[in-house]
Amino acid sequence: MGRGRVQMKRIENPVHRQVTFCKRRAGLLKKAKELSVLCDAEIGVVIFSAHGKLYELATKGTMQELIERYGKYTGGPPADEPMVEPMQDAKKEIEMLKQEIEILQKGLRYMFGGGCEYMSLNELLVLEKHLEIWINHIRSTKMDIMFQEIQMLRNKIEENISNTDFTTMTTNMMHPLTIANNIF
Repeated sequence: MGRGRVQMKRIENPVHRQVTFCKRRAGLLKKAKELSVLCDAEIGVVIFSAHGKLYELATKGTMQELIERYGKYTGGPPADEPMVEPMQDAKKEIEMLKQEIEILQKGLRYMFGGGCEYMSLNELLVLEKHLEIWINHIRSTKMDIMFQEIQMLRNKIEENISNTDFTTMTTNMMHPLTIANNIF
């Protein structure tokens, strides 16, 4: 019996879901090991089950060493460095958003002549970036509306064509597709 195509959606039966998880987890880890051996690649795989259980694989060294190497490569914080508290991170984000709003408001006043404010190069660059984003959004919305209108017109044309009866058309010419000699 051949394998059927599996529909990618959540398995509702918890027993079947757990069996599938175990089989696919084992298959994934096996493939990672094979790739490591065949291609001499350093691979790290981290899996958390639905119940929160951790499964990990580091083909060379430890997972901690692999994570530290990843952090160095991506410029992230070292694994032993304490994480920034979420509250401090949220405060930084709030400050950045306040500054961005202030620059945008200043830019609007500048564009509409509501003030004689001077804008720095950085402020103008931020404003330009936001204007480009807005223009792209407007163009995208415009294209969506135009596509909908074109589709509506196509539907009307198809509806008109399907309602037209071409068999009842008559002509007074003997051969309507031939051109009479006396024209030329």
